[in-house]
Amino acid sequence: MKKLKNSFKIVFVLLAVCLMNLNCSEDKLNQVNPNSITPTSFWQNETDATKGIYGAYAPFTHIWYYTRFEVFTSDYRDDVINGFNTSERTAVGYFSGTSDSNATFWVWQAMFQGVARANEVIFHVPNIEDMDTTLRDNIIGEAYFIRAFNYFNLLNSWRNIPIITLPISEIDDPTAIPQADPNDVWAQIESDLQNAQNLLPASWPADQKGRVTSGSATGILGKAYLYQQKHAEAKAEFAKVMGGAYSLMDDYAANFTEEFENNAESLFEIQMVSDGNTGWGADRDNSGKGSGYQPDLAPTAFTGQNGMRVNQWALDLFLDEQTINGEIDPRTFTTFFWNSSETTTYEGKVLASRSYENATYEEAYSAAGTNIFGNKWQDWEFNGREHSLDGGWHGAGNNLRILRYADVLLMFAEAEFMLNGSTAAALDAINQVRARVDMPPHASITMQDIEDERIKELTFERTRYFDLLRWGRVKSRIVDNPDFKSESARTDAYKPGREYIAIPENDIVRNPSWDQNEGY
Repeated sequence: MKKLKNSFKIVFVLLAVCLMNLNCSEDKLNQVNPNSITPTSFWQNETDATKGIYGAYAPFTHIWYYTRFEVFTSDYRDDVINGFNTSERTAVGYFSGTSDSNATFWVWQAMFQGVARANEVIFHVPNIEDMDTTLRDNIIGEAYFIRAFNYFNLLNSWRNIPIITLPISEIDDPTAIPQADPNDVWAQIESDLQNAQNLLPASWPADQKGRVTSGSATGILGKAYLYQQKHAEAKAEFAKVMGGAYSLMDDYAANFTEEFENNAESLFEIQMVSDGNTGWGADRDNSGKGSGYQPDLAPTAFTGQNGMRVNQWALDLFLDEQTINGEIDPRTFTTFFWNSSETTTYEGKVLASRSYENATYEEAYSAAGTNIFGNKWQDWEFNGREHSLDGGWHGAGNNLRILRYADVLLMFAEAEFMLNGSTAAALDAINQVRARVDMPPHASITMQDIEDERIKELTFERTRYFDLLRWGRVKSRIVDNPDFKSESARTDAYKPGREYIAIPENDIVRNPSWDQNEGY
């Protein structure tokens, strides 16, 4: 299975309508289509369980999630991207988001849809007798991972969220579900990932690559510990991943192309597929989804979308240090397009047909009026096609890598540094990442060195804002540097608490025990 596809429509249709809003009325929940498949009639055998878990993966590739809108709730909020003020979808990036924003509500809803579908699998699949027991355990493990990962995203973006671990149909009064203490959500995430570790296989057959593994669960569990500053626990989990099952790709750039998806460096990636299902609606039978966030890393003049530019400090950081051969860090070329005296690499190059409308490098800068913009994920050429993006700007097949082994090494270095300082173990981990791109090894490190390496290695990979958040530096780094958001409204709208996104207003109204996040 090269790409996971949503090959069914079953009981989840009800959940897509009713979940979040949590207060689906009794009448709505009791309405039954006599021709529809129900939980009672569906969960009967191995085929049903397999369809069910594929359905739990499906929201990841919804247009409201990783296919497009999630980028506005992650990378667009950091200090690298200077997003344009052209619609509500970018407002959260400069602290002007509101509780009635459709853009953030859609992401919230898609994440909770993933939780709901995982809950269905966890609740029903253990009772299926007509299936292989190992596969049953594996599928339940996948569901635990999917639930935990969605909660990880929800907690880090909205913070004050409910914990739901049963199908909505099994809950007497959904409006009585309270917002949970964030510590309790972390505990739920940890528990789910520990269950996933124990139930998931180390690998899947070649035709099922892309399904999560025990390594996926271990890596995300370590990340969850690190985000809570549980450095000893985080280090222990990362050490498990560093046991030999994963390795760095020789070519850094290979991690961001369609050709080298699900490679030896990848612990978890979102399976995109360019098969014509490029719409903005709900799941489609027997079809996956292609990615559509690439134009949001490009200048607005070439996409008709919001567009962005990169803040100069980020490029300067990449250029401040040279390789052992006195050359520019090769990660710079993979991450950015830029126009300066440092390079002529892109002169005359025709850019991606959909994101940049076949413009040449020189034409892009002339029309866009910006010096630096995104290159990572654009995947110009692949597999006989002129461009990977020829399927349409919201139909590209290039997978989004969520967790790479390089990130694990850097997180291990951070955990070790926070525990013991600049030890040989911390140095070895960070220097492995640097050696791959011919950067000179560190003889000793500081926390600033680790932070800088994370920027160079992971920019545009949904990590930077959440690094600043967990380090308690959103205000000092972004709010207090309003020019980082000069293309929009600067950071004047910031109020304490707006490091997190507003809880959707509809859910505040319909769940009377809930409180809005601070600052809104």
